[in-house]
Amino acid sequence: MDRTIAIITGDIINSRKATPEVWLPYLKKALNTYGKEPLQWEIYRGDSFQLETSPEKALEAAIHIKSCLKQKKGIDVRMGIGLGEKEYSSEKITESNGSAFIRSGECFENLKKQTLALKSGSESFDTPINLMLQLASLSMDNWLPATSRIVKTALEHPKANQKELAASLEKSQSNISEALIRAGFDEVQKLIQFYKTQLTQL
Repeated sequence: MDRTIAIITGDIINSRKATPEVWLPYLKKALNTYGKEPLQWEIYRGDSFQLETSPEKALEAAIHIKSCLKQKKGIDVRMGIGLGEKEYSSEKITESNGSAFIRSGECFENLKKQTLALKSGSESFDTPINLMLQLASLSMDNWLPATSRIVKTALEHPKANQKELAASLEKSQSNISEALIRAGFDEVQKLIQFYKTQLTQL
C-alpha cells in the first residue's frame, strides 16, 4: 500500500470569531476540488481538516485553500504539509495513517507564528522550502478579501489571461493587474514551480 502522498493538516484561524456559516462553505468548496469526503478529506473538531493530495499538487492546494478562506475578512488558515507514505488506508482520511500523516501532524503542531510549513523527512529539501514559505507568508497572510478572490480565481484558471480574469470577476484589467502585483502572485507561482522541480530530486 506504500505510495508517496501529501497530507495537509490545517485549522481555521479566528474560527470562533465568526459562525461556521461564514467560512465553512468556502472550506468545503476548496477541499472538494481535490477529492471526496471522507476518503480524501474530512473536517473534524469543528474547525480542523485533513486533505490527501499528490505531492505535486500539495503546495498549490494549500495556497488555494488559503485564498478561498481569506475571502472572508478576519479569517485565515494554518496548514502543515507532510510528504511520505500511506501505510494504512481507511474509508476515512482521519483514520488512515503512514509517514505522510505523522509528518503532517508534527509539522502542524510545530507551527508557531508561521501559517504554512512542510515536512518531507529530507532536511535538505525542507529547509529552503520552509524559508521560502516563511517569506511568501509575509505577503499571503496579508491578502485582503478582494485580493484573495482574484488570487483564487487566477489559481483556478491557470490558462486565463488578465483580460479573461477581469471579465469573469467583472473588474477592470488594471484592477486585476494591481491586485496580482499586490498579492505577489508571480512570486507565488515561481515558488510553486520551484517546489515542483525540487520534488523530483527527493
